[in-house]
Amino acid sequence: MKRLKTSDPDFAKAFARIVADRRDADDDVSRDVARILAKVKADGDDALADFTTRFDKWTPASEADWRIAPEACEAAFKALDPTLRQALETAAERITAYHREQLPARRDYRDDQGVRLGAIWRPVDAAGLYVPGGRAAYPSSLLMNAIPAKVAGVERLVIVTPTPGGQVNDLVLAAAHLAGVDEIWRVGGAQAIAALAYGTERIRPVDVVTGPGNAWVAEAKRQLYGTVGIDMVAGPSEILVIADKDNRARHIAADLLSQAEHDPDAQSILITDDNDFADRVADRVGIELAMLKTRKVAEASWKDHGVIIEVESLDEAPALANALAAEHVELAVANPEPLLESIRHAGSVFIGRHAPEAIGDYVAGPNHVLPTGRRARFASGLSVLDFMKRTSFIELDEAALAAIGPAAVALAEAEGLPAHARSIAVRLEEGETK
Repeated sequence: MKRLKTSDPDFAKAFARIVADRRDADDDVSRDVARILAKVKADGDDALADFTTRFDKWTPASEADWRIAPEACEAAFKALDPTLRQALETAAERITAYHREQLPARRDYRDDQGVRLGAIWRPVDAAGLYVPGGRAAYPSSLLMNAIPAKVAGVERLVIVTPTPGGQVNDLVLAAAHLAGVDEIWRVGGAQAIAALAYGTERIRPVDVVTGPGNAWVAEAKRQLYGTVGIDMVAGPSEILVIADKDNRARHIAADLLSQAEHDPDAQSILITDDNDFADRVADRVGIELAMLKTRKVAEASWKDHGVIIEVESLDEAPALANALAAEHVELAVANPEPLLESIRHAGSVFIGRHAPEAIGDYVAGPNHVLPTGRRARFASGLSVLDFMKRTSFIELDEAALAAIGPAAVALAEAEGLPAHARSIAVRLEEGETK
């Protein structure tokens, strides 16, 4: 874990190294993924079976091995402990309510020249959702991806998920039933993303692919963008906590580790204006780590990528936060509103001492699929708009064309495109001769 002070003479260089640190896929992953994608494109289901045997250590032997039936999902949902089932339902209700508010309205109006303009929003026909398996089998991620698609009006929702050793995660199946997923295929990794993009003998292609995954999954989405739409290229998780001395050290330590336990490459950063508080948080992290079942992963993340930054004043924090453009930002301070207004680049912001990032992962409502790797400078979290596209429309009558057409003719001629100009000019000429 690094300790930095903004008052140190070499702080700017040390902080710049943290900002520039790339924890995404390397060139070897990129080459491996390219080969996997090419194999699936060429060989379809045969390639999927080969990769499943190699990576997931089991081989689909029958048709039933490839796909999980809706009845299995319903049974898994009904078999849940009532408390857990209620928790999933609460999460689904809140996620649905929040994302309904994101639905865009159709625009249709006439401007001062009499031109009718507008736009229609429509859902894509099919969406593919990647749901990790093994250590990262999270039903919350399934809800966060499937529900916005459903709210958008997507007719066909397809899940691909690895089942290592042939083992199926019943909680994921229960979430799929609750979200109304149409198809679940037992394939994972880059090869599953290829199947969704290209289609195979069994799996029909989709229009958009979303969902978290490892470096190979993220790289597959990056390489296939254009063949399909994607939500984003996501890297390891991040959290930035801006905290004053009046917090409890154990709260902040727990918040930092909430992301560290995701991945050894995850990053947790604390910015505080109090040296004693920084010391107490650092000490408390050690105590909290000892209590975690995920200690090995969280400890590696904290050791290799954790950072505590001491500032002279919290007024310095927004500039640092904007440079980091972190996935999650907590404002655990007495007066968070000025900081909120000053932080321009963040995937999601958690305001006050009682809004830990983890609440956003489950039941707050906003999507927890967020940009990482400083991509919050130009990208946003997953929303219903990722499953929709906008079609603009234009309508002119003769008077409207006469009002704005000459300007278009002049521009087309200036660009050296006479056919463009003529397609407008012939109509203007006919109007003048009437």
